[in-house]
Amino acid sequence: MNPLTLVLFILGLVILTVGAEVLVRGASRLAIRVGVSPLVIGLTVVAYGTSAPELSVSLISAFKGQPDIAIGNVVGSNIFNVLFILGASALFAPLVVSTKIVRLDVPVMILLSLLLLILSLDGSISRLDGLLLFLGAIAYTLWTIVAGKRENNRHETEEAQPERGFWASPLFQVICVLVGIGMLVLGARWLVQGAIEIARLMGVSEMIIGLTVVAAGTSLPELATSVVATIRGERDIAVGNVVGSNIFNILMILGASSLFAPQGIPVASAMLHFDIPIMIAVAAACFPIFFTGFIIQRWEAFIFIAYYCIYTAFLILRATQHDSLPLFSSILLWFLLPLTLLSLLLSFTMTVRDHLLSKRA
Repeated sequence: MNPLTLVLFILGLVILTVGAEVLVRGASRLAIRVGVSPLVIGLTVVAYGTSAPELSVSLISAFKGQPDIAIGNVVGSNIFNVLFILGASALFAPLVVSTKIVRLDVPVMILLSLLLLILSLDGSISRLDGLLLFLGAIAYTLWTIVAGKRENNRHETEEAQPERGFWASPLFQVICVLVGIGMLVLGARWLVQGAIEIARLMGVSEMIIGLTVVAAGTSLPELATSVVATIRGERDIAVGNVVGSNIFNILMILGASSLFAPQGIPVASAMLHFDIPIMIAVAAACFPIFFTGFIIQRWEAFIFIAYYCIYTAFLILRATQHDSLPLFSSILLWFLLPLTLLSLLLSFTMTVRDHLLSKRA
């Protein structure tokens, strides 16, 4: 093995971790300085910044005449964000979910996932569809900032006597955010390059590398940021980063990519009939889980991560047309999915019942 490959991999991991720390620290302090909540910063600045790898991959693909990669990148990242990133973050500490996330942003994420399916029914995301999505990204961002500014009273009183000097100024916090985002992008690139080279040396095929390492690699900034935010106690940033990234991926990344692609973005049949519905199901699963006590418990985190592993295994079996694919699909379709939906429905029903009983009392 080339020593440079291992050095690249380790350096990428270090830069990714340090970048996440700088970004979370700068973002949380910037939120207090400008008078908005960390949740709003997580839904906008942090979410959009950590989605930079997805944006660059999708735009480059559109320019190079490979627009189908753009939608695969977005759908795959959205599934990874919810199942793996939220799951990994909640393993460190149960994630308390803001009521704003449950009442507004999660429904927006679900509706946008459904909208993507509707726009894809004709076999492509046209330039007109892309313009609609792009304008939606601008509108959502502005509305989130304005609404967050109005509702943020408690964060304005947290620092009655703020620190003075350049190191405590909003400008320095903005610099920290930008530096953190830059380190995340660079660290993710080096880490993915190193991982790909190591996988090749181990004899793993290019196809499997693309389905696993590269697909998850563009979401490494979100993973690092959410985990670090959870450890630091900035859980609003951790959850807001994931939900905001998913919304940004559909609106901004797909919107911009569709505008640059000469014929729009074609949607493959497998994507339309399997991957996008999985993305919708994953987004919809957030609502009852978030709603039941406004918290993501560790056992729910294990379920999220297990389902991502199952989804990845299915992708590999489907790509290789393995003999066990029919059996695996049957178990997934007729046992695991119904059991999970039944558990979520039962949990949701019990929460609603307890809420109604408490009101009557």
